[in-house]
Amino acid sequence: MIKIAVYGKGGIGKSTTVSNLAAAFAEKGFTVMQIGCDPKADSTVSLLHGESMTTVLELVRSRKNDFTLEDMVKVGYQGVLCVEAGGPSPGMGCAGRGIIAALDKLKEKGAYDIYQPDVVIYDVLGDVVCGGFSMPMRGGYADKVLIITSGENMAIHAAANIAMAVENFKDRGYATLGGLILNRRNVKREEEKVQELAEDVHSTVIGSLNHSELVLDAEEMHKTVLEAFSDSEMAEEYRFLASQVAEICGLEW
Repeated sequence: MIKIAVYGKGGIGKSTTVSNLAAAFAEKGFTVMQIGCDPKADSTVSLLHGESMTTVLELVRSRKNDFTLEDMVKVGYQGVLCVEAGGPSPGMGCAGRGIIAALDKLKEKGAYDIYQPDVVIYDVLGDVVCGGFSMPMRGGYADKVLIITSGENMAIHAAANIAMAVENFKDRGYATLGGLILNRRNVKREEEKVQELAEDVHSTVIGSLNHSELVLDAEEMHKTVLEAFSDSEMAEEYRFLASQVAEICGLEW
């Protein structure tokens, strides 16, 4: 089993990328679990054709511990196992609490033993890495951290902060930085700036994605690109990126 935590600035296309990666892994026959760790609880929506999920934090609040593993997990496109951590109402409590509750409950309910996923992907809101938001990169959870960024200054800044957090945690046995993913926004010097960032954080750019209208078209259909436009060049980009992720994680593609 490989476990990957994907971080990046809000709005950078993290959930879209993660969902298409999950679909690409599932296409190859791997059992995949995607865990949405954003309080908005919309990570898995394209895998579930627009259907929302009851979040783990909602289950804990309303039912304490009186719920099953099946209440926490929905099966999406290509059999991807979908989980949403959830979060508090805006301005009410720590947004990281849902992540802590979700990961604790998944382990407590035996999710990894029962489903035996080959690939677990955590989709984490990455503007800050503190409290519950650092939970997926802690020892025993993710093995590798991937950071999605564009060449936009705010995205670069957020990516640098996340990379610094990974570096600061490395002596605790936490996940290590697997690399950067460039999600192009077609800004000036984009590839050069992201390459400079990779060098600054002693990492590499493991893959890149072109800006494509098909991504938005697929989202409008509540589908991944791999489902909506399976034969497109964009779908092939996601498949190739998945193969690169598999390689750095030591998973045979």
